Amino acid sequence: MTSAPDTPPADVPAAAATTTAAAAAAAADAAAAADSEEMVVNPWKVSGNVDYEKLVRDYGSKHISPELIERLERVTGHRAHRLLRRGVFFSHRDLEALLDAKERGDPVFLYTGRGPSSDSMHIGHLVPFIFTNHNIGQWSFPAIQAAPSFASSFPAIFGQDEAVFRRAFCLIPCAIDQDPYFRITRDVAPRLKYNKPSLLHAKFIPALQGFNTKMSASSQTSAIFLTDTPNQIKNKINKYAFSGGRMTVEEHRELGGDPDVDVAFNYLTYFLESDEELADIEKKYRSGEMLTGELKKICINVLTEFITEFQESRKKITDEMVSHIMTPRKLDYTFTMPPPKAESGDKKKSKKK
Repeated sequence: MTSAPDTPPADVPAAAATTTAAAAAAAADAAAAADSEEMVVNPWKVSGNVDYEKLVRDYGSKHISPELIERLERVTGHRAHRLLRRGVFFSHRDLEALLDAKERGDPVFLYTGRGPSSDSMHIGHLVPFIFTNHNIGQWSFPAIQAAPSFASSFPAIFGQDEAVFRRAFCLIPCAIDQDPYFRITRDVAPRLKYNKPSLLHAKFIPALQGFNTKMSASSQTSAIFLTDTPNQIKNKINKYAFSGGRMTVEEHRELGGDPDVDVAFNYLTYFLESDEELADIEKKYRSGEMLTGELKKICINVLTEFITEFQESRKKITDEMVSHIMTPRKLDYTFTMPPPKAESGDKKKSKKK
C-alpha cells in the first residue's frame, strides 16, 4: 500500500509533513482491521471491507450500465449528473421501468430525506441531496419512510385522482445500506396497486483514513462535517486524508501516485464539477507530475468552497421559512396527466406471445 511523500511541496504546512507517517500507519492498521472483519451492510451498521459487486449479487439489484445512462440522457434531455457519470451511483432497481413511465408521460418524482438540523451531518450525508438538489428534511421510521414513495402522499401536487397515483413512479437515490427499507416498500406496492419505487444505490464516501473505512458522525477525525471551518477542513485533509502518493518525492516523480486509493482524489470525484479537470488531475497524479500536497490543496479548496456556500445558505434560513415549507398547502404546480399511449399492433402481438 502506498503512502504520502515524506517531503511535501512548500505550500503544505509543516504539520502535515510530520504527521504523514503516523497517518499512513493508522490508515494501514484500519485497512487491515477492515479486511479481517466480515462485511456487514444494513441500515443500522456498515463494517468490514465493502464489496459492491457482492452487494449487487446479494441484493439482487442491477448495475447502472453506460447504455442505461445514455438512455436516461435521451429521455430527460439533460446530461447525466456527475455522480451517475462517475459511478458513485452504481446500482439500481427498476430504473428502466421509471424511464418507460417518463416516455409514456406518466408522473415521475424524486424522494429523499435526512435530519438536517443535526450538527453531526458530514459530506457523506449530502450525496442524495446533491443528486436531487433539494431537501425534504424529515427522517422517520420505515413505515413513514415508505409512504412518500407513493404519489398519494402528495395530493397538493398530484391531486386526488387514484388513476394518477397508480401511474406515478418514484425515484429514490440513497446509499445502498438503505435498500432494505425500500425492499419492504417494493413488496407492499403491488398489493396497494401502486408501482414499485425505483432506486439508485450510491457508494459510501470513505473516511479520511482510507477506502476500507466509513465516515462516522461520532468520530471527528474520520469525516469532514458541514459545520467545519475552512481551517478545520484544511487540517483534516492535510493530517488525516490517506494518500496514494509515494514515500519520497523522488519516488513519486518516478513512479507516480495512485488516485484509486487516494482519499483527496476520491472526494474530488464527488464534489468537482468538471470531468475534464478531474481527468487532468488524475493524469498528472498518476504520472508523478502532481504531488500529494498539490492534490490535497485542490481538494481543500473545492471542499471549503462547497461547505462555506452551504453554511452561508443555511444562515439565511429562518424559523418562518421552515414553518412555511413544512406546512401542507397547495403548491404553485399543476400536474396534467396525458392519456395513456395506445400500444402498437407489434407490441400487442409481442405481449400475447
